[in-house]
Amino acid sequence: MKIFLINNFGGGFADHIDIDPGSNITQLFEQRMAACKPADYLIRVNRQPVTPDPILHEGDRVSITPLKIEGA
Repeated sequence: MKIFLINNFGGGFADHIDIDPGSNITQLFEQRMAACKPADYLIRVNRQPVTPDPILHEGDRVSITPLKIEGA
């Protein structure tokens, strides 16, 4: 299934990506940002802050934003 992922880490990017049906936020974070800690990021689904457990659905918009930005 497709979701829209906005990753504001480093140079950042935004794109529609394919994920397995039934995937949750934790699984997505581990796949896309394996070297990072989820506690260091604000994760939103459809513009609402979420816990690591919600199951993602077709067409969801996920944004991952660092809580601290280097150099700021």
